[in-house]
Parts: sequence; structure tokens; C-alpha cells
Amino acid sequence: MSDTLIIGIAGGTGSGKTTITRRLVEAFGDEVTVIYHDNYYKAHFDLTYEERTKLNYDHPDAFDTAMLVSDLQKLKNGEAIDCPVYDYTIHNRSEETLHIEPSRVIIVEGILIYCQKELRDLMDIKLFVDADADVRILRRILRDVKERARSLDSVISQYLTTVKPMHEAFVEPTKRYADIIIPQGGKNQVANDMVIERVRAYLSR
Repeated sequence: MSDTLIIGIAGGTGSGKTTITRRLVEAFGDEVTVIYHDNYYKAHFDLTYEERTKLNYDHPDAFDTAMLVSDLQKLKNGEAIDCPVYDYTIHNRSEETLHIEPSRVIIVEGILIYCQKELRDLMDIKLFVDADADVRILRRILRDVKERARSLDSVISQYLTTVKPMHEAFVEPTKRYADIIIPQGGKNQVANDMVIERVRAYLSR
């Protein structure tokens, strides 16, 4: 499957990456496969829960990006993969895996997917979703408290100690690698329509 189109969707936490991903899936259904960089957090079965909660999950070294690169290469070659699954409630990789079949369009979503050249080089289209910092932190609070069973205090503490400084050090600088920067996050309908039309043109070839 050498004609696979790989689209990267990066941006800060709460910027609207998932909204754009969702719209692409709604538009093209089974022709799109989504892979989340978050599922490739390194496993830490050797650490206690308390030790795992203190790890910096917003640093590039927190991810097994080499495994993601390998899996993407397999999908491009028409091979299925068993993607790891990360469990946020235990701060560790789950023992379950997600079986993924190759498709014509693969979306890779994550805040740090442009940090490593090996991963960037596999992408045909690189998007960076931009949004104001205050909007992003509010979205992260809502998500982590409602969906990931986190306390408000822990979310705010993590944001100030790791998320914000890591965004400034690693996420924001990768904006220069993007082919398209999408301001206003997932609410930018013009940008959404442009990306959808680009994918539609590819699929209709």
C-alpha cells in the first residue's frame, strides 16, 4: 500500500486536534485510520503508581516513538498492526492492544509528533492546530476531570509544572515544520473544509 496518505495533526493540549480528526473520520469513514501518539507512551510496569504519577508525560522521551515509526511503516506496506493502548487512570500502558488494519489515509495525532525527524518524514501532510493558551487549559481541565477521573488540583499542578513549560520548549517550536497552521483550533471551518477537500481529491484519484 505505497499510496497511503499519512496526515499529522499536532498542536498544544486542548487546541482542537481531536475535533479536526473527528471531522475527517466523519467525512471518510473506514477509509481513514487514526493513530494516537498518546497510546505509545512508554510502559512502566517496573514503577509503582505513585512513581508513575510523578513522571513527565509532556516530554518527547515519554513516548516510544520508534515503535510508532515502525508501526506506520508496516501500515504503509499493507500490514496490520497491534497498537498499544494507554490507560490514563493507572498512568501506564494497558495489557490490551488495538488491532488496526491498513487504510488509504492514516491520521497521526499528538502534541509532540513533529519532534523527531524519523516520524515527520513519514507524513505527507503536517497540520498544526493553534489556539490561545487560556482556551487550551480550560479544555484540558474539562477533559481530564470528566474523562480521566483526575482531580482539579492535580490537573492544574501538572499544567504549571510540566505541560506549560514543555509546550514552550517542545510543542510550540515544532510549528515551523507544519505545512498548514490552523488558527482558532477545530472551530476554523475554512481550514477544515480545505483539509477535507485535499483528502477527498486524494481518495478520488
